[in-house]
Amino acid sequence: MNPLAKLDQLDLEPAAKTEVAALIQSLIEQAERDAKIIQAKDAVINAKDVKIAALTHELAYYKRIRFSTKSEALAPLQRDVFEETWNTDISAIEAEVEQLQDDQPCATVARPKRLRAGRQPLPPHLPRIEHRHEPEFCTCGQCGKDLVKIGEDISEQLDVEPAKFFVHRHIRPQYACRACETITAAPIPPAVIDGGMAAVGLLTWMLIGKFLDHLPLYRLEQIAARDGVSLSRSTLADWVGRLGVALQPLAERLAWHLRQRSSLHADETPVPQLDPGNGKTKKAYLWAYRSNDLQPGPKIIIFDYQAGRSGRHAQQFLQDWQGHLVVDDYGGYKALFAATRAHPETQYILESCIELACWAHARRKFFDLFQTSQSPVAQEALNRIAELYTNEAEGRDMTADARQRLRIEKSLPVLTNLHDWLQQTRLTAAPNSATAKAIDYSLKRWAALMRYAETGDLPIDNNPVENSIRPIALGKKNWLFAGSERAGQRAAVIQTLLGTAKLNGLDPAAWLKDTLEKLPAWPNNRIDELLPFAAPD
Repeated sequence: MNPLAKLDQLDLEPAAKTEVAALIQSLIEQAERDAKIIQAKDAVINAKDVKIAALTHELAYYKRIRFSTKSEALAPLQRDVFEETWNTDISAIEAEVEQLQDDQPCATVARPKRLRAGRQPLPPHLPRIEHRHEPEFCTCGQCGKDLVKIGEDISEQLDVEPAKFFVHRHIRPQYACRACETITAAPIPPAVIDGGMAAVGLLTWMLIGKFLDHLPLYRLEQIAARDGVSLSRSTLADWVGRLGVALQPLAERLAWHLRQRSSLHADETPVPQLDPGNGKTKKAYLWAYRSNDLQPGPKIIIFDYQAGRSGRHAQQFLQDWQGHLVVDDYGGYKALFAATRAHPETQYILESCIELACWAHARRKFFDLFQTSQSPVAQEALNRIAELYTNEAEGRDMTADARQRLRIEKSLPVLTNLHDWLQQTRLTAAPNSATAKAIDYSLKRWAALMRYAETGDLPIDNNPVENSIRPIALGKKNWLFAGSERAGQRAAVIQTLLGTAKLNGLDPAAWLKDTLEKLPAWPNNRIDELLPFAAPD
């Protein structure tokens, strides 16, 4: 009922009736305004509820993708990039949901509890800067009595300062002898670049930035310029060239040590090289040779830059080396395994290299087949190969003798059954089909695929050297090409030293700085002491 119409039924004086009518009208208008405000707020809340629900769904989708990725769904570098993107997107979505819920205390969507892993303690070797936060008053805010310290709540935050440029000023007082008219002064400490203005710390920063962080020299030039330091690219390039020559003997010595091992990994990756005559780039190759982690001794990675992919480059590097070589199916290595030579004493003909095939490559053929066709044959092969890797995981921390017994007991029967199954399955596979090609890849290399399981110190695959090459693939995206063959060889020398330092658990920057300080006055007959090997326990 209209309240103004009911007002006419009341016996009120005209003035009072007018006043009451105005009051009722204002209340009605206020109620209508409040209703519109509430309606608008409801619309905002509903919109936020819809957005929160959408973000929650998107977050679940990203988490499902992120945590359900399979081992070979993407190439290693792609997987690293996508995992970084997924983690960033998940955090951003969670932050958006939290902001919406903070602005909407009465939201109908319950705030999900964030699952956080326990925070890892910050490294104990880092310096600590203490900030003490004392209460504003030393008396109780309730009763006014003195406060008594009962403990401390300590939390830590990690911080960093950008690279600092500073100047070492070397002052050499000159002393004269009046009697014999001679002048005496302290000798100038030897430097890796004689007479240069760069201290060892700056040279280390430059090499680590260029060869470990994959920053071209022009970017290092820009970083220095932001701090008001002028480092021209030509000067930086001059330092890199001189340091490459100074470090060359260390890389050559590492290569000598590597060739003393009885089993090695080998692989190669293409590198664009500038071809000035054509104004384009041509394809060069960075060959990689790595020690076997299952055998004793420091870990070593050697990079050898060559203008092509011919097998003669591997022969030139290995020289007269004998042993087991783990490789993929690239034909350039076949000459190594075909080469024979006479034993100097018995004159018996010996194989120079014995091939070890890579189970990761054999597995990849079946994985690609399964991805494209969901083939039951591929699935069965993958399951059988997985048993081999399960055995390897079980024997990872065993001695070589114990690992050999494990392989003979568990892996050899799996391999025998797998070989029989592959042969039988091949008879039913259509000629030239993808299934036939995947099976043929393993059957043609079966002797080389079997060899590891007869020992306790040979690897199952070539993944260690492929993992060592992976940073090079990342670097190529930044520096685009090698400027010349000499530049590629110089980069290989420095990558060899830094890569070996990383493999042995050393801080490459700390090792390089220490080595550059010692190198100018270091005797050649003690060069092994400078190699990037971890100190023995």
